[in-house]
Amino acid sequence: MVSGGFIDFQNEIYLAGLGGSTPELPMTTAGLESLAQQRLDPAAFAYVAGSASAERTAAANRSAFDRYRILPRMLRGSTGPGARDLSVEVLGTKLAAPVLTAPIGVLELLHEGGEVIAAEVTAELGIGTVLSTAASSTIEDVGAAAGAWWYQLYWPADDELACSFVRRAERAGASAIVVTVDTPTLGWRPRDLEQAHLPFLHGKGIANYLSDPVFRAKLPAAPEESEEAMRTAILTWVGLFGNHTLRPADLARLREWTDLPIAVKGILHPDDARQVVDAGADAVVVSNHGGRQVDGSIAALDALPAVVATVGDRADVLFDSGLRTGSDVLVALALGAKAVLYGRPWAYGLGLAGAAGVRHALRALLADFESALGLSGCTSPAEVNRALLSTVR
Repeated sequence: MVSGGFIDFQNEIYLAGLGGSTPELPMTTAGLESLAQQRLDPAAFAYVAGSASAERTAAANRSAFDRYRILPRMLRGSTGPGARDLSVEVLGTKLAAPVLTAPIGVLELLHEGGEVIAAEVTAELGIGTVLSTAASSTIEDVGAAAGAWWYQLYWPADDELACSFVRRAERAGASAIVVTVDTPTLGWRPRDLEQAHLPFLHGKGIANYLSDPVFRAKLPAAPEESEEAMRTAILTWVGLFGNHTLRPADLARLREWTDLPIAVKGILHPDDARQVVDAGADAVVVSNHGGRQVDGSIAALDALPAVVATVGDRADVLFDSGLRTGSDVLVALALGAKAVLYGRPWAYGLGLAGAAGVRHALRALLADFESALGLSGCTSPAEVNRALLSTVR
């Protein structure tokens, strides 16, 4: 067995097995999802697991990885103890591995204080976390717990409120702003519709609004003072979520509000990537929102090479949507991503076992990635390139 780094998770499990212990949670993402479906509240599971319409894009995100095969190189000295260094720097943020947790909203559906838990675990592991605007924990609470973290902005239909969110994040220690542009409104999500469940209408996932002075100034009374006041706050949120007027040029206003690096998330078309980088974005995140917005859209992995070819020499390119294994991370890096955002599996872990579940899911991915990296002949993410891949015809 090789020791050192994230791969030590493998050693811990085998050594514990000598005493008759086996992992309390599944070791595969499919296993985590299956167990979560059995144990979580149906509405909570539907919110996390569900995608748009017939969920073809979610399936395409996964099947896109099947079109690539890794072509390992041997005799490279990449598998010994201490041979690998997984660290990267993205948007000026140093990470112990090229992985951040993707922004997932309304984590209170899975566990109280879910965003703070994710911040604490990622700080422990040395990777990054991205906090959703639609969080159940405030910007300030997450900032106090986090190590490396970025703030994801759902730009509201009110610039004063958007500016307030951004400046709160900067004061709380965020090291980048991630503007999600593929969700001016919610996609058609049958699993949520079958439950008739939109958590925001129940006052969940709006903690950053309720704690914001600009938002609160729009309300006739403090939301906690009465049920009627909370209903007013929710209706005010409804009128502000989503901004249908945003264009690439609006990034100039965001640049006036903050000196932090800016990433634009939800990009699939290379021309969109070019436009936002021309407008001042420092990075783009190639993503289709995990298949939750446009059913039948291109798989995010299929969009990645063209975006890298278009803007990769001027901006960091990151990737999310469909990642499930360490080899998936390796494929995304080989196609030009600087780092990846990892979503649903750790959220299932959160719902199943709180901090222990998040830690389990993330350590499994990171150990799997380190194993795949070394066994493919690479000692660092910098050595990963397109020559590592073969395509399946």
